[in-house]
Amino acid sequence: MKLGFSTWGMPTVPIDVILPHLAALGFDAVEICVLPGFSTAITTLDNIERRRIADLLRRHKLTLSAVNYYVSMMEEDADRYAHNLSQIKAAIDLAVEWTLGDVPPVVVSGIGGKPGELETQQSRLVDRLNELGRYAEAQGITVALEHHVGNAAETPEQTIGLLSQVESPAIRVNFDISHFNVMGIPIAESVAKLLPYAAHTHIKDERGRAPNHAYLVPGEGEFDYVTYLKCMDAGGYTGVISVEISKMVQNRPDYDPLAVAAQSYAVVAKAFAEAEIRR
Repeated sequence: MKLGFSTWGMPTVPIDVILPHLAALGFDAVEICVLPGFSTAITTLDNIERRRIADLLRRHKLTLSAVNYYVSMMEEDADRYAHNLSQIKAAIDLAVEWTLGDVPPVVVSGIGGKPGELETQQSRLVDRLNELGRYAEAQGITVALEHHVGNAAETPEQTIGLLSQVESPAIRVNFDISHFNVMGIPIAESVAKLLPYAAHTHIKDERGRAPNHAYLVPGEGEFDYVTYLKCMDAGGYTGVISVEISKMVQNRPDYDPLAVAAQSYAVVAKAFAEAEIRR
């Protein structure tokens, strides 16, 4: 396994600052978010900038684990959905361009919707995912969709039930265990159920139970990283464990994304060592 960090927690930090900082801390990998409002927004990346970022990744010896364009696949408005789909496809194309080794980065996006909507909208959603999957397959890219507390797919069973209806093997899961943790689902249960579908991961820290929960910086909450890593290792996972810093944390008045990355590395790298898992 490798330890990575998502630039979700660094929306306005220049990529020239992010990559050397993560490399100096000791991270093995990075997930680059290309949504509007980010310093790496896909609409701002011309051919020169795309090549320059690829060169930066090589120079700092960071694996690109994912290209993140997190939007809803359950968008009701037809025009907004068409825009979402076009941008995810653009992120897939970018992932092809940024493939620097034998294993291409995945594209992380969302399922979306609200609790209860999966039952009534699953057929349309499956059709949409199959269309996206066909495009991703043709490009040799995997799309990892994230379940989320408060969205249509909240539980392991809902997520697995949805994926079991999708024909394309290019549609898999971005396994963010924090959303199951705040629902009180034990780590071992979440891992056993979701790992067979996981193409990528997110971790953070958390406290409390949904809806009265808080997402936190690694080391501030209740998450047992050692147990989690041991379960992932025992299940045969060899990919990237990517730290994601939530908007809850980013909204703090004293939020320092570079310091948070440093704390995240210290906490999770220590857990790797305690779990006796090599990176």
